[in-house]
Amino acid sequence: MDNQNKEKSLVLVIDDDRTIRHMVSRSLDQIGCDVIEAEESQSGLAVVLDKSPDVVLLDIMLPKISGLDVFQRIREIDRKIPVIFITAGTDSATAIKAMQLGAFDYVTKPLDLPKLNTLVLSAIRSRRLMNVPVAVEALESVEMQGDLFVGSSPQMMEVFKQVGRVATQDVTVLIRGESGSGKELVARAIYQYSNRSNEPFMAVNCAAIPDQLLESELFGHEKGSFTGADKRRIGKFEQCNGGTLFLDEIGDMTPLVQGKVLRLLQEQHFERVGGNETITTNVRIVTATNRDLEQMVEDGEYRGDLYYRLNGITINLPPLRERGEDLVKLIEYFFSKVRIELGKHEVVGISPDALEIYRKHSWPGNVRELQSVIRQSLLNTTGTVIVPDSIPDELLDDEPVIVNSTASPEVENENQVNIERFIKKRLEESSTDLYAETLEVMEKLLLTQVLQHTEGNQTRASEILGITRGKIRDRIQSFGIKFDKNVHVDENTTPSQ
Repeated sequence: MDNQNKEKSLVLVIDDDRTIRHMVSRSLDQIGCDVIEAEESQSGLAVVLDKSPDVVLLDIMLPKISGLDVFQRIREIDRKIPVIFITAGTDSATAIKAMQLGAFDYVTKPLDLPKLNTLVLSAIRSRRLMNVPVAVEALESVEMQGDLFVGSSPQMMEVFKQVGRVATQDVTVLIRGESGSGKELVARAIYQYSNRSNEPFMAVNCAAIPDQLLESELFGHEKGSFTGADKRRIGKFEQCNGGTLFLDEIGDMTPLVQGKVLRLLQEQHFERVGGNETITTNVRIVTATNRDLEQMVEDGEYRGDLYYRLNGITINLPPLRERGEDLVKLIEYFFSKVRIELGKHEVVGISPDALEIYRKHSWPGNVRELQSVIRQSLLNTTGTVIVPDSIPDELLDDEPVIVNSTASPEVENENQVNIERFIKKRLEESSTDLYAETLEVMEKLLLTQVLQHTEGNQTRASEILGITRGKIRDRIQSFGIKFDKNVHVDENTTPSQ
């Protein structure tokens, strides 16, 4: 029970309208938030000082002191607390002013409670991004505490040192690495140990936002600038003024957005989509990609001038398969962490056979895949130890099988049986069980051919054959099908011919 309470996020609602406060409080309680209500500014500011809430919902039209003044006081106390303004429809201009000053967002009355809940959850995630410590075990001149980096391999030690070197230098950083290797964690580490750590940190995945919306997401837009733009929007470059903006998957930017980002880097100002007002901003940009930007530049798919601007300092993250000595540490770490998250306290360890399967896997999805697999394994575990049967099927089937495909289908080899010749021979031998013997030979031939086709992948074979993986495993064992360099049948198990 105590652990659950610790996980709850605290939301402060400052509004002189009791009905609004109670309605919002009930709605947020349904999504697992603790709520403190304040009907005027002084009591609300006292809560900010005493409790440091995760999010503040602030009425912009408070008596005595304006919402903007209260907002400024909250920013003086803790700039990292996301503030969402509650406004009447006529207060939009004031709310936009607050956004320019660094508010997280604003909502208008009458309140759409489901949308408000979603917005609050987004603000909570943003707050945690700025506050969760990043763990690095060794870093030049900086002592890192926390749990987000685990490992002591030479490759990761070099990454940690680079983070320490660049964190306090106000330069652009390009983080390169495969999907799931932890690029955002590195960006957060750079932010948390930089001189901008008291300012906002925001992350944008350029690949996850439709092309036509990415420009608006980054630079904002004016009302009426395109279909659906029913109000002015403040973009991330404006919201993040003074802080750090992490642009993930920068290789997916359109040429138009590439040009605008380049201009911002050169001149430190921009215009919103559909607007003429020049807006100045001071943002540190950290970027990441898993694509070959140099080749994209050579092919004319990416601006060379932008690439050289973004590539101030490069940090290369190794894939998990190259971090050999870190793998077991990460397995132990995620096992302990996820076990607690899931409340699977009865699961006390990982069997040697299961650990060996983890060790042999190539982890194409890197650390993200590892965490997901450990979670699935724990969910599948019914006993006290993770065993091979607990592990997702894809890990059990991922060892490649080299199949000899040079022989023609008409040529008999160790994987092929001439059924007609087999039947004729058994008739000559006066077999008394020919039906069962022939079915066994045909089933063995079918299973062997399908496994050759799937290169030994039993999950795909079960889908093709329409039978369970358990039945396939039983047949493999009883038929003596071997997996070494080829899929083949042990002749000792073939019916006598």
